[in-house]
Amino acid sequence: MKFIIAIIKPFKLDEVREALGAVGVAGMTVSEVKGFGRQKGQTEYSTNMLPKVKIEIAAADDLAPQIVETIQQVASTEAIGDGKIFVLDLAQAVRIRTGEAGDTAL
Repeated sequence: MKFIIAIIKPFKLDEVREALGAVGVAGMTVSEVKGFGRQKGQTEYSTNMLPKVKIEIAAADDLAPQIVETIQQVASTEAIGDGKIFVLDLAQAVRIRTGEAGDTAL
């Protein structure tokens, strides 16, 4: 299993969510966050923490590459500050209600 974290521009969220649904993503967690990367939060006149959206997805190993590709393609504006995608190994997932574990818990 993989745990995918994507930091994207807020206005891209709906588009990314729809595209992920089309490739089989059944659920995700979305948080509003602030931060900066290479652009250092610089706008034309000041330096600030910029608003971003963090998407977290637990996925089966075979679906993870397609999820990453979909996010990268759909979230890209080809401008600085588009964000990042992180992929981590996920050791375990457990569905609280049923106790199912592993891929079946996803």
